[in-house]
Amino acid sequence: MGLYGEYFKSIREGKKTVEVRLNDERRREIKVGDSIEFIRVPEGNETLKVQVTDLRQYDTFEQMYEDIPFRDFDCEGWSMKEMVEGTYEIYTPEQEKQWGTLAITIKH
Repeated sequence: MGLYGEYFKSIREGKKTVEVRLNDERRREIKVGDSIEFIRVPEGNETLKVQVTDLRQYDTFEQMYEDIPFRDFDCEGWSMKEMVEGTYEIYTPEQEKQWGTLAITIKH
């Protein structure tokens, strides 16, 4: 899975323990215990392998962010508005409505 530089670094440093994705067809195949390899984008020059320890599905990103502490996303101090708007820079509200969301808890 592709991961932008700042988020890649945050996971590598152990600060971000929950990755946010749409619960699309590819993500629905993920199981607890699986390994995921993240590729730093756009560079594509670095990879990071993690293990899935938990999966939680939500209808909306806002529901996810109400349930999971912001620190788990390495976003402590952010507002709910900043969290949701930041996610909508990556995924559209239409995609969110179509697929729902998935919180992937990971560890190195």
